[in-house]
Amino acid sequence: MKIKLVLCSLLAFTAAVTFQSCGSSAASSDGQKTSNVIELPVPAREPGQTDVLNLVTDPIDTVHVAFVGLGMRGSDAVRRYTHIPGVKIVALCDVYEDRVKASNKMLQDNGFPAAQEYFGDTAAWRKMVAQPDVDLVYITTGWDWHTPIAVQAMKDGKHVAIEVPAAMTVDECWELVNTAEKTRKHCMMLENCVYDNFEMATLNMAQKGLFGEVVHVEGAYLHDLRSMNFAEEGEPGHYADMWRLKQNTKRTGDIYPTHGLGPISQILGIHRGDKMNTLVSMNTDEFGMTEYAKKKFGDTSVYAKTPYKMGDHTTTLIRTENGKTMMVQHDVTSPRPYSRIHQVSGTKGFAQKYPVASIALETDSTAGQGADYQNLSGHSAVSREMFDRLMEDYRHPVIRQVGALAQEVGGHGGMDFVMDYRLIYCLRNGLPLDMDVYDAAEMSCLTGLSELSIENGSAPVAIPDFTRGAWNRLKGQSHAFTPEDAQALGLDIVAAEE
Repeated sequence: MKIKLVLCSLLAFTAAVTFQSCGSSAASSDGQKTSNVIELPVPAREPGQTDVLNLVTDPIDTVHVAFVGLGMRGSDAVRRYTHIPGVKIVALCDVYEDRVKASNKMLQDNGFPAAQEYFGDTAAWRKMVAQPDVDLVYITTGWDWHTPIAVQAMKDGKHVAIEVPAAMTVDECWELVNTAEKTRKHCMMLENCVYDNFEMATLNMAQKGLFGEVVHVEGAYLHDLRSMNFAEEGEPGHYADMWRLKQNTKRTGDIYPTHGLGPISQILGIHRGDKMNTLVSMNTDEFGMTEYAKKKFGDTSVYAKTPYKMGDHTTTLIRTENGKTMMVQHDVTSPRPYSRIHQVSGTKGFAQKYPVASIALETDSTAGQGADYQNLSGHSAVSREMFDRLMEDYRHPVIRQVGALAQEVGGHGGMDFVMDYRLIYCLRNGLPLDMDVYDAAEMSCLTGLSELSIENGSAPVAIPDFTRGAWNRLKGQSHAFTPEDAQALGLDIVAAEE
């Protein structure tokens, strides 16, 4: 990958390698100049190529879905899709025949017709995505296959839904964007955490001004995955060919940023009125992987002797065009409680999901809202009774639309089903998707950019504008509904269609 470098000044460092670079000295909205920033080139659009913001396509009455990758995520996705109206599962693909057979058996056991089967090698998916009776390709393979399959599927005329992260490099992010723009096909990354109840409620709160001006947000993926990363074939949690362990071996930086980044990006309206400008990342050395490998396999084992490039803990700081800040963390090695943090800090209020969900509000934070909340203080969290009332009062329309069914079907507490339902709902009704290809690129690019920052001494790195100048056209995150559903939910119909 080529890096645009401009020598800014001569500085002496006592180090083995001296690295000094910057992008073009650009002023942000508050007049601060950026310098000493690594800036990657932005490819130009080809003639006739335009953006796909708020892309709408012809409604599909019955969405024909093909699944590729039937491990832990894929097999449960097939199950969930049997509960969504207007879906026909037409194809199943995996390297392993037994996984395909198992998912097909589940379909038939539940009264659905058998799907066409593809298995046997890593190229079987190519035949599947080329089939003319497929509308949507749902990709839940190992990470390195996400972009290649999605790009080919779009070229073959299919919409695509890609498990997280959608891409592993910045080049792959651009490949997804350019292909979606050229083919005019939907490309949605399957970021389920934006559909969790608390995240959706705080999005609603933020958009209705409960927190005042949101100035800082935090997200994370803090999840001890050592037992799964080191699970060999036949052990619980095993990843096929131990692909996730291999990612920790060959990569550094935040290789799994989207669960924490997705919800807070929506709250700030990233590429919907704001954009991420610059990041700085740093990580610890690697300690926990080697220690765990020694404990499980012995000091002389291959696993114990393998050098793991991934540090135990990675922190990335981001500054936006509108002067906001974001913090994203990654740690899959430490023995700690699961957390995505999800913190929202504004001029009039605060919310955080982990370790204990809480909200704090100033006395006048609900001014003009018509609410009658008493004894508010930004110095402490509201009572549990008031918290429950806030969660009900600001329950997001999407959750009101499908939340009850999602609780029955399940999938990470229901958020997986909400995500799937909304995707099919929008395709069936010819509506813009909740998330587009620019979301996929913006969230996924942190993998490559954080790695670039760390490998260059935590240097600041410019975050590309994947919309190529259109980041301010849309105003805030939106969720489209049909006029009938908008009326049933008590929403303004014009706003619901924007």
